Amino acid sequence: MDLNLKDKVIIVSGGAKGIGEGIVKVLAREGAIPFIVGRNEADNQATVSAVEAADGRAYQTVAELTEPAASEAAVKTVLERCGRIDGLVNNAGVNDGVGLESGNYEAFMASLHKNVVHYYLLAHYALPALKASKGAIVNITSKTAETGQGGTSAYAAANGGRNALTREWAVELLKYGIRVNAIVVAECWTPLYEKWIETLPDPKAKLEEIVKKIPLENRMTTAEEIANMTVFLLSQRSSHTTGQLIHVDGGYVHLDRALANA
Repeated sequence: MDLNLKDKVIIVSGGAKGIGEGIVKVLAREGAIPFIVGRNEADNQATVSAVEAADGRAYQTVAELTEPAASEAAVKTVLERCGRIDGLVNNAGVNDGVGLESGNYEAFMASLHKNVVHYYLLAHYALPALKASKGAIVNITSKTAETGQGGTSAYAAANGGRNALTREWAVELLKYGIRVNAIVVAECWTPLYEKWIETLPDPKAKLEEIVKKIPLENRMTTAEEIANMTVFLLSQRSSHTTGQLIHVDGGYVHLDRALANA
């Protein structure tokens, strides 16, 4: 299916690794021009180079998104280089383990800046260009807002905010024809996930325990599977879909996990 994304300029925050990298590569395969916004220039450029090696196009700009001014600067850079913005994927963030008992005000607020404040700011500054193009926004969110996890109050709160902003923006931006949706991620294999698993006493056993609870095929979701849905939602092939929280998780959140052992 041709998603009609050729030459469309799509901002992808955190687009250098993991889910963001998957989204960038799928966009490029569809002929779009992903623009990576990320903190590490070497990582950003490595993904751009991988796209170019596959005969695609991509650009990057360095931005420390925990700093509010960085979002405005990043959007300006995209407009200066490409002259337009056709879509925004808010993806950057980290499950940083700021809990209720173990956390504090400073860590909680810092986590919100890592995980949700820049979602608002990137959308705010990109909005005039998105209005001009009747573009689309996709927010990447986490199951933690719905299921809880324990020991990660700030990240869960940020993802609750991401979900709420998705619905709110879908309402506010109806008049501009801008669609806003979210993809809720559960157990997706990424470098950050692997890093977390390796901190546990018995990583292999813990991973096996998690995988057994994923109903569909008893396996982790891949970054490419998240990317495929993201790119569809950015395209006009999903032209009457807005305000949706779509779970790409092998049934992890909504299906009875007893099914995994059936």
